Amino acid sequence: MENLFGQRLTSARKMAGLSLKDLADKMENAVTRQALNKYEKGEMLPGSTVLIRMANALSVTVDFFFSEPEVKIDLQGIEFRKKISRLSKTAEVAVIEKARAFLERYLELENLLNIPLHLSDFQYAVPVSNAPDAQIAAESLRKQWNLGSDPIPSVIEMLEDHGFKVLEIDANDAFDGLKALVQGHKVIVLNKKHNAVRKRFTALHELAHHSLPFDTRLEEKDVERLCHTFASAVLYPAEIARTEMAQERFHFFLQELELIKERWGISIAALFPRALHLGIINANTYRRLNTNYRVKGYHRNEPGDFGGRERPRRFIQLLYRAIGQEVISINHAAHLAEMNLGEFRDKLEQLA
Repeated sequence: MENLFGQRLTSARKMAGLSLKDLADKMENAVTRQALNKYEKGEMLPGSTVLIRMANALSVTVDFFFSEPEVKIDLQGIEFRKKISRLSKTAEVAVIEKARAFLERYLELENLLNIPLHLSDFQYAVPVSNAPDAQIAAESLRKQWNLGSDPIPSVIEMLEDHGFKVLEIDANDAFDGLKALVQGHKVIVLNKKHNAVRKRFTALHELAHHSLPFDTRLEEKDVERLCHTFASAVLYPAEIARTEMAQERFHFFLQELELIKERWGISIAALFPRALHLGIINANTYRRLNTNYRVKGYHRNEPGDFGGRERPRRFIQLLYRAIGQEVISINHAAHLAEMNLGEFRDKLEQLA
């Protein structure tokens, strides 16, 4: 790759969300902005001392700058969950660059193991125009994927089992999720900092963007609401919701809603529109619930907890499999895991 070092430095800087000046400042001016610009253009290379400080400032290994990706990709069809207005352009680029870099390693690992593309996709052809349509689509998903009417233990594992590439990245709290396409793979990116309930909802929201055909006359904000409706309906099936919350309610108590959240992994805030769409409450009760929820500060720190864990597992499982089959060395595995060799070795405990 021509100017490998410069391209890898640019990638690391974008992932860190830093400008050239920001990076120089973070390195306490051990190198100038102008010198960093020359490194990225391939006009000069840093010495070892500067290189180490640069790697530390960017939270990458020194090897990162000299490792050429075996698989090179571009993300297509990128759609952020529509809180994008709260993300700066720099933060948006950082999210995309982190996702791209991870997926390059993910696909390289699959290639090394000769794993073919597998996608047991959710097929839904009826245009979605309103909340009842989104409800029917959610029921179709549960039927196609044989989910029954039980709580979903892990939404992320469910999506991985059906061939979706799900990954988490460290990002600004304003970032919830995005969907993208890469070489036939359907990708969902989540914020590692968010709790399990929020990740479950966001992952299903992005699944809706991947899988549902929306009425072309709808505005963007209406499509987002319907993705919310779909996510809630998948998490908390209609027949269960009507039974547990009962029809035509006038009062709700926090403890009751916490129990639903703990079992079904759906936020209390998402239960309000769910009850409205199902006719369990009217618009007036819906307004009162939302008002009291905010007055009590629950929008900042919602009570109740969900015991399940939501995290992608497939990549790391494939990595250990590749080591066990001696397809890759421990050095290569550490590179794919973006860890230094000593740190990675400390995590390994061989039993056979």
